Amino acid sequence: MAPFEALYGRRCRTPLCWSKLGENKVLGPQMTQDTEKQVQIIHDRLKQVFDRQKAYADTKRRDIRHEVGDKVFLKVSPWKKVLRFGKKGKLSPRYIGPFEVLEKVGHVAYGLALPPEFDKIHNVFHVSMLRRYRSDPYHVLEPEDVELNLDLSYEEEPVMIIGREVKRLRNKNVHLVKVL
Repeated sequence: MAPFEALYGRRCRTPLCWSKLGENKVLGPQMTQDTEKQVQIIHDRLKQVFDRQKAYADTKRRDIRHEVGDKVFLKVSPWKKVLRFGKKGKLSPRYIGPFEVLEKVGHVAYGLALPPEFDKIHNVFHVSMLRRYRSDPYHVLEPEDVELNLDLSYEEEPVMIIGREVKRLRNKNVHLVKVL
């Protein structure tokens, strides 16, 4: 029903039906009872809709829990003109870390072991700001395998060719090679 009909208990009169006026009625307890019934109907229908929406949302929802000692990434919000985690701009990383979970604070907050350069930032974060770090042996570089130059740069050596492709432009062909 329309909001007008729910509030006043009758359909909205438009200029098209003003010519059909009836006699005036005295308003009394019957109108309040009708209004309460209408409000109850609206309330019941809204509850059905809310329950349906909650059921849809709960199918995707999952509880995120971290244990003390786990490694997690911290989500960095790219705020304008705020430089908190060392980099700013659209190419800045979305997540930094990994950091170790030191303690569980409440139901949905965790304390992290942040490095000393983040000493001005509070170390307790909501679970929505954290993402679990899954350890991967390829993430760790052995320092004896990498020879560093004086400017802390190093030379990369190709391991193997993963794929080849020829991109055809209007006048020429460009050979593309994907190297690991």
